[in-house]
Amino acid sequence: MIELLRSRRSIRRYKAKEIEPEKIEILKEAALRSPTSRGINPWRFFFIRDRKKLEELSRAKESGSSFLKDARLGVVVCAKESESDVWIEDCSIASIIMHLTAHSLGLGSCWIQIRNRMHSADKTSEEYVREVLGLPGDLRVESIIAFGYPDEVKQPVPAEDLEYGKIASD
Repeated sequence: MIELLRSRRSIRRYKAKEIEPEKIEILKEAALRSPTSRGINPWRFFFIRDRKKLEELSRAKESGSSFLKDARLGVVVCAKESESDVWIEDCSIASIIMHLTAHSLGLGSCWIQIRNRMHSADKTSEEYVREVLGLPGDLRVESIIAFGYPDEVKQPVPAEDLEYGKIASD
């Protein structure tokens, strides 16, 4: 696990290579095995492979989402807010589990923040994603995760660059 953490980086450039169905199934299983508060599982995951939909979703934010158009999979992470007061945390945990699983499978990934972001001056990113996918109003959209085979190499963050000063111990 520590080697995965050491080498995983956010990848925003992807090869034009489809992700094998068995790897997508593993990502689905990883998402569903993610821990949640009191085992409520308020999250919902929308696995998007359709190139047109990925292109539309790549415009969800004013900036910082365009790379999704070149990904081979986008996972929209949502939850029913009415089911859990910690839906944001539960979605975040599931997201990092999928990031780490993807890395273990040789895939790259990158988080796209949707909640509390804007698509345009008069529409939130969450409203935009809800419209593109036809999602019901009771689903809150936390993020989208882009997945694909990496078309860039990023070096691990050196251990000496870690912010150990932010850890207190006795």
